[in-house]
Amino acid sequence: MPNRALKFSSIAIVLLFVGLISTQAAIGALPAKVGGNALPSLAPLVEDASPAVVNIATRGTVNAPRNPLADDPFFQRFFGTPPQQRPREVRSAGSGVIVDAKNGYILTNHHVIENADEIEIMLSDNRSLKAEVVGSDPGTDIAVIRVSETDRLVQMPLGDSDVTRVGDFVVAIGNPFGLSHTVTSGIVSALGRQGLSRDGYEDFIQTDASINPGNSGGALINLAGELIGINSAIFSGSGGNIGIGFAIPVNIAKSIMAQIIEFGEVQRGLLGVSISDFNAETAEAFGIDEAVEGALVQEIVADSAAEKAGIEVGDVIVAVEGKEVGGAADLRTTIGLLRSGDSVRLELIRDGKRRKVNATLTQATADVQLAAAEVHPSLAGAELGNYDGQSLDFNGPGVLIESVQQGSPAAQRGLRPNDIIVSVNRVRVSSVTELEDIAADQSLLILGLRRGQRDLLLQVR
Repeated sequence: MPNRALKFSSIAIVLLFVGLISTQAAIGALPAKVGGNALPSLAPLVEDASPAVVNIATRGTVNAPRNPLADDPFFQRFFGTPPQQRPREVRSAGSGVIVDAKNGYILTNHHVIENADEIEIMLSDNRSLKAEVVGSDPGTDIAVIRVSETDRLVQMPLGDSDVTRVGDFVVAIGNPFGLSHTVTSGIVSALGRQGLSRDGYEDFIQTDASINPGNSGGALINLAGELIGINSAIFSGSGGNIGIGFAIPVNIAKSIMAQIIEFGEVQRGLLGVSISDFNAETAEAFGIDEAVEGALVQEIVADSAAEKAGIEVGDVIVAVEGKEVGGAADLRTTIGLLRSGDSVRLELIRDGKRRKVNATLTQATADVQLAAAEVHPSLAGAELGNYDGQSLDFNGPGVLIESVQQGSPAAQRGLRPNDIIVSVNRVRVSSVTELEDIAADQSLLILGLRRGQRDLLLQVR
């Protein structure tokens, strides 16, 4: 009896092994011969894909952080005004993917090449080439760089991230901790992840393939050898991999890259609404019986795409192009990833009834695209826009606080939606660009605000 059981066990193991070989061959990982025996291996896939992945080394300068005591009058009285901090040199490393060998275009992350004065790439054959920035988009963390020497470059075919499914096998190739062309494998753990950055446009692919510092900008590929994502971030308490990594879907990267190459910038779509989350509690207050999620329209910008489409304050936007909207952040990301001039079909609820409208997106200006956290850390979580002196009870120009995320640094410091910043450190401001220039290298900001019909001062650090 034991021999019979052992026999059946052996047969089961053989059948399982044959099944694995068949599965690997079917999905693109060809069997490799070792000692005359065919074994499943990812080696052929990696050999084809690796030449298209590059290591990126950057060198640049940043301003050293200013001592928070520098602006304190008591400190200056006894020690004088401290000298301005000198710029310091910084170096960083990351990864990139060649997506157009003929023209030398390489996809990577914005944060990899941010502040870079010099960029050098290393190919899999150990060649070193100089690269230059074509353009980048902080909102999606996508950048395009270019090399002029295009001889013997190998590009990676682009896949379709919209057909990617949870459970698909994936391979990550990059430069973790400076270890060139490191390969890790795993599966797609989740799709459509958001909430990693308060000010970004997010729709991440989550994977358990090991992604570590230095993998940023590298390739996430499927078993057909196609690029489906640009590795961007990890979730970790220690800085190392714990099996939760995130990649920007290649369809988003393609759209951003096309705009950067064509226009030198991203011409992001703008609907022109101020919104908040709409949930079951809000639905009850509105007298809506059905369980629905979406974005509640709180304000409509004059002459915007939303106004022209007939959207009204109090409408609840529940879908864009047939895709359900999960909340304010979801709508912001969906619209922000579209191009100005695009026509979109919106589904909304008004007075308990569903309606459909079409809106042609206008262009978000560079000032509106600017993340508040980039202006000053204390403003993180706020949406900033240029105020034209028309929509609220204030005639002069300024910077409008369009929205404030609950619990964010901006909210903790007392900023509210519809506040208008009219001065910073006693200097008048009329645009987000002016606000950014004045706030640069300042640890303390004294904001002159217009709130309703009242003027007030707010100190933020």
